[in-house]
Amino acid sequence: MTDRTRLRVFLVAAAGLAVALGVGLAGLPRFGSPASTYADVINALAVPLRRSTDAVSAVTLDFRGIDTLFEEFILFAAVAGVSILLRPLSDEIGEMPEDQAPDRRVPPPSPAVGLLGTILAPLLVVAGLETVTHGQVSPGGGFQGGVVLASALFVVYLATSYSRAERFQPGGLLEASDGAGAGGYVIVGVVGLLAGAAFLSNTVSLGQPGNLISGGTIPILNAVVAVEVAGGFVLLAKEFLDQTAVIRQDRGGRRS
Repeated sequence: MTDRTRLRVFLVAAAGLAVALGVGLAGLPRFGSPASTYADVINALAVPLRRSTDAVSAVTLDFRGIDTLFEEFILFAAVAGVSILLRPLSDEIGEMPEDQAPDRRVPPPSPAVGLLGTILAPLLVVAGLETVTHGQVSPGGGFQGGVVLASALFVVYLATSYSRAERFQPGGLLEASDGAGAGGYVIVGVVGLLAGAAFLSNTVSLGQPGNLISGGTIPILNAVVAVEVAGGFVLLAKEFLDQTAVIRQDRGGRRS
């Protein structure tokens, strides 16, 4: 496929997406319009039934927890697919390729930027943990907190170098966390079945509204979701970054 053909395909797809977005945005209710009946029901039931002051977490991890389960496995399948596609082949070597412009001097990372990344990375970890653990109390949760946790590694890479960021990417642990997060969600649901109730039914104390330990299984599900999302996004970053250190060899042994 030529570049011109790719551009035409992209323009057609972009035009279709623009039309779809336009139609969807035009159908949204106006700002300040009355809430829907569904929103009224959720607002009335989230606190008394689930002790969760964040109605969104009550919906995504309890009232409609099955939907989130499928979303988790969509992410899991996407990460697995990308990892399989980007894994080095038998004729690829994991070495940094030589610079195609040997006379060009690549300056080292700025010490100021490196220091900024060193400061920001642990702060992002703390912010991510706070977002995950308070998902049943205030806006946040496992998906949002998992992305924040994964961004700590991106900051290390952007502020330093690939080799420095690679030290924080244990491949086996990342793969295990991605699978453990997806499997942990299922285990929490099966526990409900073992207790004689429905899948994903609450099996622990609901606690008091507004407290850190409240919402029953909602904080547990937030934790396993965060493990999968953080592990999955870091694993994706690792696979893409590893491609910068791949040298391909043709059948004649020549590198490219």
